[in-house]
Order: sequence, then structure tokens, then C-alpha cells
Amino acid sequence: MTPDVDAAMGRALALAAAAVEWGDTPIGAVVLGPDGTVLAEAANEREKQGDPTAHAEVLALRAAARVHGDGWRLTGTTLVVTLEPCTMCAGASVLARVDRIVYGADDPKAGAAGSLWDVVRDRRLNHRPQVTGGVRAEESATLLRAFFRRQRGL
Repeated sequence: MTPDVDAAMGRALALAAAAVEWGDTPIGAVVLGPDGTVLAEAANEREKQGDPTAHAEVLALRAAARVHGDGWRLTGTTLVVTLEPCTMCAGASVLARVDRIVYGADDPKAGAAGSLWDVVRDRRLNHRPQVTGGVRAEESATLLRAFFRRQRGL
């Protein structure tokens, strides 16, 4: 793991923790440019915005597209996210031409980067990002478990 990716995952974890403040599931995402600089970052804002598509990955990809310089194509970028992307976020990453997805915890209930589905490696699609999972997975999983325990009053 490169220092850029480790630092980006640290930032994504901090963003994820902040999402709890407005009642959102703690997921954070950072988009790195081809040179490793941060292009954009976001936390889940579904509750904050009242928008079912306001996942951290989608918000970060949208913001990165505004600054990357190639329109909507995020060629050469890396999406770093605390939880394995769902089908929507995996699909958005493929359609945005993200080169690499790095995620923390696996999501056996909704993951689309290999756990439940494998959207990002589907050979029928015209783009397939490289995927690395399990980066600082326990830190992400700990945030998620604590959040859902509080939600369920346990």
C-alpha cells in the first residue's frame, strides 16, 4: 500500500466518523488523482440530504469530476472508500473510468466488488478498475458495528 493510499484511507475513516454526527452510516470516500493528490472527499449524506444516492462514493466522484479536468472521465484516479462499494457505487466507478478502487471492510450484504456481486470485474462491461480490499478493514468495521449497535439500542 502506498503512503498516499494509507493517508487517504485515514482521511476516509475520519470522514466516516463525522457522518455519524448527522445520523448517517459511517462511510467515507476520497478520490486521488493520478499523482496521488486528493481531488475530492465525502462522507455519506443520505440522511443529511434526504437523497438515497448521496453515498460517500457518489458524492466524491461527482466532486472529483468537477476538478479532474477530463469532464466526467476520472481516468488515472483511485477511489478510496471505507466500505466495499454497493452496486450503485461500483457501477458509478466503472462508468467514471476510475482506474483503481481501494476499500476497507467487505460488505457481504450489499458489496459489489466481490462479496455479493462483482460489478467492477464483470467482463461484459467496457471498463474494469483494479480492486484492493481489506485496507484498514478492522477500523472501518469497528465504526460500522458501533453505529448499528447505537441504532438498534444495544
